[in-house]
Amino acid sequence: MKLIYDVKDKPKLGQVIVFAIQQLLAIMAATLVVPLIIGHGMSPVAALFGAGIGTLVYLCFTKFRSPVFLGSSFAFIPSMQAAFAGAMSTVAGYMGLIIGAVMAGLVYVIIALIVKFAGVKWLNKLMPPVVIGPTVAIIGLSLAGNAIGDLQKGDIGTANPLICILCGLVALAVTVLCSTYGKKMVKLIPFIMGILAGYAVAAIFTVIGQVTDNSALMIIDFNFFKALVDGGVGLHTFIEIPDFTFMTAFKGVKEITPSYLVTLFFAYAPVAFVVFAEHVADHKNISSIIEKDLLEDPGLHRTLLGDGVGSMAGAFFGGCPNTTYGESVACVAITRNASVVTILATAIGAILISFFAPFVAFVNSIPACVMGGVCIALYGFIAVSGLKMIQKVDLEQNRNLFVVSVILICGIGGLALSFKICGYDIKITSIACALILGILTNLMLSKKADE
Repeated sequence: MKLIYDVKDKPKLGQVIVFAIQQLLAIMAATLVVPLIIGHGMSPVAALFGAGIGTLVYLCFTKFRSPVFLGSSFAFIPSMQAAFAGAMSTVAGYMGLIIGAVMAGLVYVIIALIVKFAGVKWLNKLMPPVVIGPTVAIIGLSLAGNAIGDLQKGDIGTANPLICILCGLVALAVTVLCSTYGKKMVKLIPFIMGILAGYAVAAIFTVIGQVTDNSALMIIDFNFFKALVDGGVGLHTFIEIPDFTFMTAFKGVKEITPSYLVTLFFAYAPVAFVVFAEHVADHKNISSIIEKDLLEDPGLHRTLLGDGVGSMAGAFFGGCPNTTYGESVACVAITRNASVVTILATAIGAILISFFAPFVAFVNSIPACVMGGVCIALYGFIAVSGLKMIQKVDLEQNRNLFVVSVILICGIGGLALSFKICGYDIKITSIACALILGILTNLMLSKKADE
């Protein structure tokens, strides 16, 4: 696949702004939804700000050579829930979010130091394409249920699922058509075109529903816009300072106990190893897209440091540990725009937009069905990009066939493990379990391959 913009290319300013908005729309829903899932008053907008800061840190560590955006990590949701559950108060829980993210980030730093001195050959042997490819594929496939579930939902609970599906399919169709047949800029911003088209259709149904008092047609919740003018038009209509995590966290410093620190360690550190595997998979994926091995240049140790330190910085502001986003990688693959300037602009945009109330209101009002339609393409590209990584793998060999089979079936089947350590429930996700079993299967059969 030939790139339109390579990593070092610099599109025109106007194009960069539009490309950055598209990247934001691709990663924003997932970044905003993590704090909403956790609750306890966490600010989604602060998480977006933290993602922007984390990405800037990542870009600096990787010498601006890796076109990847960092966003709120879903893998750490159980860890964040444990931070609040084990805390003496909500404010202590906020402090726990920061401490836990630092613990997870330090795991990355330690692994990065090992990679720095030991190299990556051991990693390539441990996780070759036959292991990484299907793992990347199941990352996309595991999200399929989320996309289809969202496709059938509006932001107002009474919306007719069939109408929601229609709006989502409009968004999907426009995205696909613009990416395939679009000319110039239209071809480069298929997600923006798809979201706007789906939103327009949903808005028409919603207005008709309001006029006819038919709740089944009401898909978009316009209350996000109404909130901007409550009490009259003022500065709050345009500018609003996010509720940063550290502003609340520092109030709970005195409530941090040694036993709580142990709880945080077992809640966050094991998950860091799981996310490490996803980190490698994402970078192998983006490397295949840009046809440059990022694990060699700028080096896995730099990408790990950028991810780890960026995650710490992101959690300081938004509470959510960050991770490389498959949606961002898929956006690069579909648009064929790998310009790191676009990622830089996206990070800066995430920071600035966190303060711009009208845009945040618009993003919050995008109905789930519209994002679901677009995500069918996004998640599908993640899955397909993983399958492309095993194109050159000889599946006629039983060794390779078994490795791929184990990963795909365990991952799609949802094999997950739960156990207790020091009284805390540790959960290993299906993706992590599939990867671990794939690695073990590959190592078990490697002797046969060496003969």
